[in-house]
Amino acid sequence: VTGMIFNRVKGGFTVDLGGVVAFLPGSQVDIRPVKDVSPLMGTPQPFHILKMDRARGNIVVSRRAVLEESREEAPSDILDNIQEGQVLQGIVKHITDYGAFVDLGGVDGLLHVTDISWKRINHPSETLKIGQNIEVQVIRYNEENFDTIFKPPRSTNITRYPVGARMKGRISNLTDYGAFVEFEDGIEGLVHVSEMSWTKKNVHPSKIVSVSQEVDVEVLEIDEEKRRISLGIKQT
Repeated sequence: VTGMIFNRVKGGFTVDLGGVVAFLPGSQVDIRPVKDVSPLMGTPQPFHILKMDRARGNIVVSRRAVLEESREEAPSDILDNIQEGQVLQGIVKHITDYGAFVDLGGVDGLLHVTDISWKRINHPSETLKIGQNIEVQVIRYNEENFDTIFKPPRSTNITRYPVGARMKGRISNLTDYGAFVEFEDGIEGLVHVSEMSWTKKNVHPSKIVSVSQEVDVEVLEIDEEKRRISLGIKQT
């Protein structure tokens, strides 16, 4: 049946099955332990009915059973054809603190949080949502364990930003060692604290710039293999 998790209760969650309320035990949410269930709440998804007492109006459902069943029914032709480096279309099936599980039509793969975007994100839910269609690239596949690891395809050629080029960007994140600057198309580069000011030495980046501030930057170095762009503010 299709339902929607809408509330947390003792021992689990309540699920709306189109007007009928069912109980989802905490152990039946997922195959793996889930720390944060908030990305699953309010999203229509399939459940298996485990128990039903018509007299008392009690229904117990499982999301885990659906996930286990789809894993067992993984089409052999998909498994046979998966190759490292291959770009595939998939659907976000589950979101955790450390990444997202993507369904390729019966085969699940892990898209780690560090591989979701070339820019820095703190939680997968900032970029993805359950049921979203995405394009991923296989970076590791373990045939014996059906382990598939994904990352976003390298659709953007960062070498189009030549050394010496100047552009505008927005400060997206601050660290002790510098600031990350995001360009209009979502690419980020790092301005090391030593490249921020000619006069302000040994100060924290927050004393020079702030998050969301627009800045002029110059490309100092490009590392295409590591997908890194080094930037400078003081050069502008």
